[in-house]
Amino acid sequence: MLALLAVSRGIDAVTAFIGRSVKWLILVAVLVSAGNAIIRKVFDSSSNAWLELQWYLFGAVFMLAAAYTLQMNEHIRIDVLSSRLQKRTRDWIDLICHIVFLLPFTLMMVWLCIPFFVDSYTSQEMSMNSGGLIIWPAKALILVGFILLLAQAYSEIVKRIAVLAGIIDEPSVQHELSPLIEETMGGARPHDNDGESRR
Repeated sequence: MLALLAVSRGIDAVTAFIGRSVKWLILVAVLVSAGNAIIRKVFDSSSNAWLELQWYLFGAVFMLAAAYTLQMNEHIRIDVLSSRLQKRTRDWIDLICHIVFLLPFTLMMVWLCIPFFVDSYTSQEMSMNSGGLIIWPAKALILVGFILLLAQAYSEIVKRIAVLAGIIDEPSVQHELSPLIEETMGGARPHDNDGESRR
């Protein structure tokens, strides 16, 4: 188990680095959008390439940060239900759902995305829009995003088993309320291992 946890820590480090790095692409997308708007208004000129670049940048953030969102426990939950459950019950639900749903889904998507990307790269597929960009880098981002999510799914499964077995403490932030409400109230309350709030 210690070896599996070591691999998990390595995956977490890579996921965190990528997740924190891609946030700057949002700024780049804003600058591209603003520049395109200014050029269109001032010079009455525009290009589909600028529009598609915005889509690519947004897609890159969405795909490459998905694994980081999972790692930070910020993915969508049904808070009305999960907040009423004991910590150990939530751990079991997470473990079962990761194994039964997340792992097969990410495996299937990686399997399907490989020929999806390879065909595009081999043919040097271009956008159907006039003046558009080459397509394969965008499809490569989809593949890389699902590979990262698959790796993080493995990491989360290993950590959840270790937490349930009492080998490690809870490694991720646990939310009693929605993250937005917790941020408004000044942050999430820390938990003991049994899931109860500290007094």
